Amino acid sequence: MSFLRRRSAATPTGPDFDVLAMDPGDWPGDLGAGLLPAPDGSCQGVFLRYDLFGGRGPAMIIGNLPEGSPARELAEGQVPFEVAQLLAALGNDEPVEVVGTEDVPVMHEDNLLIVRRLKCSESRISCTQFDRSDGVLVTIASWDRPITDDLYQLLKPLPAEMFRAG
Repeated sequence: MSFLRRRSAATPTGPDFDVLAMDPGDWPGDLGAGLLPAPDGSCQGVFLRYDLFGGRGPAMIIGNLPEGSPARELAEGQVPFEVAQLLAALGNDEPVEVVGTEDVPVMHEDNLLIVRRLKCSESRISCTQFDRSDGVLVTIASWDRPITDDLYQLLKPLPAEMFRAG
């Protein structure tokens, strides 16, 4: 698969940066995608929601936030936007915060990723983050499923057709 490429002015809708996620064909269940728009209409993030529980709530949300996205600005202990979205989708309104982080090296194909594991006060949440070479922050949040190093091998660029309007 090829990366999503920056679009020309003729097709302004959708993200203007590459999206890294899991191919929906690699997982059972449903996939939903959403964009985080800025007031000027630019794309400030792409979020992919994997519902692996057959309609009983998402198991995973993967976010891609470019540099400058307001969703990247977090207060001390505040959970990433993707964790908040996961909790909201599950109907969990208990307060959750980040209580620790750990940097871990992980191989993805021929690249070394420095993955930041976030420990949350809700132990059923697994959350990791890493920066792509183009400055986009990737956050993976999962519910009741640990994020293992094998997961990173499933990450790949998604086809552009998935993000075109119309």
